[in-house]
Amino acid sequence: MRRLPSLPGLSIGRLRILGALLLAPLLTACFASGTGGSSGNADTNSGSRLRVALAFPPAENLSPYGADATILSRLGVTEGLTSLDANGAAAPALAESWRRENDRTWRFTLREATFQDGSDVTPATVAAALTHATEAKPAPAALSGVTLTAKAAGSTGLRITTGAPDPVLPLRLAGPSLAVLSPKAYDDEDRVDPVGTATGPFELTKVTGSTSATLDRFDDYWGGRAQASGVDVRFIADGTARASALRTGEIDIAEAVPVAQAATLDQATREETATTRTTSLLLNAGSGPFKDPAPRAAARAAVDPSALAEGVYEGYADPGTGIYGPAVTWAEGKRQQPAGRAKPTAPDGTKLTLATYDNRPELPETAQVLKQQLEQAGFEVTLEVREYSRLESDALDGKFDAFVLARNTLVDTGDPVAVLAGDYTCDGGFNIAQLCDKTVDRAVSRAEGIADTAERQNAAMTAEAAILGTDAVVPLVHQRVITGVGTSVSGVLLDPYERTLVGTGTRR
Repeated sequence: MRRLPSLPGLSIGRLRILGALLLAPLLTACFASGTGGSSGNADTNSGSRLRVALAFPPAENLSPYGADATILSRLGVTEGLTSLDANGAAAPALAESWRRENDRTWRFTLREATFQDGSDVTPATVAAALTHATEAKPAPAALSGVTLTAKAAGSTGLRITTGAPDPVLPLRLAGPSLAVLSPKAYDDEDRVDPVGTATGPFELTKVTGSTSATLDRFDDYWGGRAQASGVDVRFIADGTARASALRTGEIDIAEAVPVAQAATLDQATREETATTRTTSLLLNAGSGPFKDPAPRAAARAAVDPSALAEGVYEGYADPGTGIYGPAVTWAEGKRQQPAGRAKPTAPDGTKLTLATYDNRPELPETAQVLKQQLEQAGFEVTLEVREYSRLESDALDGKFDAFVLARNTLVDTGDPVAVLAGDYTCDGGFNIAQLCDKTVDRAVSRAEGIADTAERQNAAMTAEAAILGTDAVVPLVHQRVITGVGTSVSGVLLDPYERTLVGTGTRR
């Protein structure tokens, strides 16, 4: 553990070498900076290995059920029954098609596919994989508040029945935490092992702690052989080091380049992607000084998101307007005013601990600015910064009074209601705010039961207003992500949902 009350070396007033960028419209184009697809031509598939630097080391031994799930999906290791298309709709993956049999039952037809250990993907193995996910503790975020059973239905069919009607089940099954692995992955009762047991175009063959991983091309991938022969992954939490490794040619792809480093990269190696990620200040509503809504209201009133968007993010972000930002294009016209906010009370020296992580380099500086804003309002703030894998469990256990989190609101299921259920309800599996409010739970529950897309969106915005009314979450900024891509590299998957990065068409 390390405490950084002054965060030396982070200059809040640093010179802006880049002008503010206009945020482009989102979710209207493909995810790739190249073709993103497989050529399917074996003669061209003997390509070089890719060298990739990721910001987040494994936090849970690469278990598919938690935060590491997106590491596996971004590297092309794991897949689920469905995926998300560019418009956020469910698209075929291991399932070729599906239909709803009644309000609680869906039937999926599986494609012919092979696990990386050579065994066949069958209805029975898929049903077993989903059953393991339902039994995981804590539950995967995609299953927050949901119970389901999966059973084989013939030689290619899978029937999934939910405890309550779930109109967005195909979207839910696209969540990275519901990846399908072979029976071998579950041999150890204490952990799920994705090494050599997934179905994606790249097979995880070696993991060296939290420093590196090796992936080889899976030649029997149902979608065609990948153009790269493999992927060598380095986990580099320091954003400056990731950018430097790209500049010096040590790596080919660097995710999450800090805004402070953007100008150090040649424009030809800098890719910007507007995402559904929102950075928020989460206030612990379960214990400590923010258990009372009045101090939460005071903290919210003390925060100036515009100063963060322009100062820390140098124009690469919009000031926070809600849980859903401008990337969720339908949200702005449906947004509602927060309901039931408490009247702020004077902090009068109230002591609190504010925590964040340094894998996303802007977050410590954001926390430093927030510390100053809160102290100007009368709070006494202790700042704590750690690497994410050393911080998550304490955050989920409610050991901090306040937490700065960058969260992709659609990463778990693609359903706008899912993040509300997972992050802000009494039974939510990722409830860092420790919020348990009956009004919020009722609003989220109502939204979960609506099948019509427009009505579900309206209900989601009503629930968002109820959540914001508790002041347990203060939206700070809606950010664009900068990915460093070497000039010899093509086909990188620049995904607004941040689920993909390397695919069959990624090569150098």
